[in-house]
Amino acid sequence: MTLHDLFHLILVNRVKLLTGTAISAVIIFLFLFLISPVTFIAPVSILPPQNTSSMSGLGGLLSGGDFTSLLTGDISSANSEIYIQILKSRTAGEYVVNKFKLKNYYNVESTQKAVENLQQNLNIDLSKEGIITLSVDIKSKYLPMITDDQDSLKKFSAELSNSFVDALDSINKEKLSSKAKSARQYIEVQIQQTKIDMDSAEKKLIEFQKKNKAVSLPEQVEAVINAAAQIKTQMIQTEVEIGYLQNNLKSDNKTLLALNQKLNELTDQYNKMEMGNQDFLLAFSQLPELGKELADLMREVKIKNEVYLLLQQQFYKEKIQENKDTPTIEVLDKAIPPLKAVAPRTIFSTAVGAVFVFLFLTLILILKEKSIFNYTTINRK
Repeated sequence: MTLHDLFHLILVNRVKLLTGTAISAVIIFLFLFLISPVTFIAPVSILPPQNTSSMSGLGGLLSGGDFTSLLTGDISSANSEIYIQILKSRTAGEYVVNKFKLKNYYNVESTQKAVENLQQNLNIDLSKEGIITLSVDIKSKYLPMITDDQDSLKKFSAELSNSFVDALDSINKEKLSSKAKSARQYIEVQIQQTKIDMDSAEKKLIEFQKKNKAVSLPEQVEAVINAAAQIKTQMIQTEVEIGYLQNNLKSDNKTLLALNQKLNELTDQYNKMEMGNQDFLLAFSQLPELGKELADLMREVKIKNEVYLLLQQQFYKEKIQENKDTPTIEVLDKAIPPLKAVAPRTIFSTAVGAVFVFLFLTLILILKEKSIFNYTTINRK
C-alpha cells in the first residue's frame, strides 16, 4: 500500500476514525479525571553539609574543630552523596514508617515490606551545587473525589518529606554522638596518664630545686626551654591524634599518613635543637651540667602542663558534643502541601491516548483493507 492509498483510506473512513477516536478520548478523560488515583508530592530541599577542613593539632581543635572531625568518616565533613545514601537506607525508612504507622497505609503486615514500598515511592535529586531535593509519592485510591480527602493527602505528602529530614538529622546526631563518646573515652585515658606523668615531673623538679638550691634559670635559657617545650607539646599532641585515628582508620589513610609525616618533621626539629644546631642561639648541650638537668626538668613540667590543659579542654568539648541535641541538617525549603496533583496529567494523557487510538484504528483499517484485497485476488485466480 502506497502513501497515497493510505491517505485515501483515512479520508474515506474519516468519520469512523474520528468518531472512534473522540469516544475513546472521552472515556480516557473521564477515567483519568474521575476514577484514576491522583498523586501528590511535596519536595523538600536540603543544603549540602559543610566541608570544614579539620585543623591540625589539639590546639587547632580547641579553636572550633572537633576531635572526631579528624575521621574521614565524619558525616559533618561528608558530601551530599553520603546524605542521599542515608536517606535511602533502611534505617531512615524505618524511622518514617514507625513515625506515621505506614504499615496501615500500605496495608502490609511487616515493617520491612512497608519500608520497601516507601523506598519505591521516594524521589531524590541532586543538583550540581550539591542541594538535595526529596519528595515522596502519595497516591489516592480509585475514585479519589469520593474515597479520599485530597487536602489530607496534600498535607500528608509534606509531612512525609519533612520526616525524612528528621530521620537524617536523627541518624546524623547518633553517629556524631557515638564518635564523640569514643573520642571522650580515649582522651579520658590520655588525661589520666598525662596527670600521672605531670605529677611525677613536678615532684622531680621540686626535689631537684630543694637539693641543689636552684630555683630559676637565665632568661636566655628559659627562651630555649619554651621553644623546645612548644615543639615537644606538638609532638605529643600529634601522637595522641595518631593513637586515636589508628583505631578508626586504615594505615594508608591520607590523614594518618600526613600526621605521621608531621610527627617525623617535629621529631627531627626537636633532635636538632638538643644536638646544638647552629640555628639556635643556645643549645642544651652547651649548658652547664647542673643547669642542663634543671632545664630538662622544667621543660618536662611545662610540656606536661600544656598537654594536660589541652586534653582537659578537649575532653569537655567532646562531652558536650556527645550530649548535644542541636539540629545538624540545614533545610533550604521546607516541604509544604502542594496546590495540585502531579499525576495523572489528564489533558496530556488524554491527547496521547487519542493519538494512539487513532493510529490503532487506522492499523485495523489497513489490515482489513489488505485482507479484502488478498481475498479478491485469490477469487480472480
